[in-house]
Amino acid sequence: MSATNITHDSPTRGPAKPLPYVISGILLAAAIIMPLVVPMYAKDGPRLFGFPFFYWYQMMWVPICAILIGISYWLVTAEDKRRRAAVRQEPGHRGKHDAGGEAK
Repeated sequence: MSATNITHDSPTRGPAKPLPYVISGILLAAAIIMPLVVPMYAKDGPRLFGFPFFYWYQMMWVPICAILIGISYWLVTAEDKRRRAAVRQEPGHRGKHDAGGEAK
């Protein structure tokens, strides 16, 4: 589809389903809030390989946050692809040209 087929009134995405965005928000909130609750892990024990709990707990959250952010990204991009596909499947959205660029 060329840019000439798109008008300002043409939607680029279909209606959103809120569940992927809610789940993504919860995952991102956990990745941000849990490391900030310092009283929960401001202690020495239990130790892991000689490291106090305070340090290894924080380092444990580095890969956990990476995983949570990756899942959030996957959820939001999958929903965006679904919404874009919904607009492409609507009848008559292409305007006066078909996929080959020829006039109808």
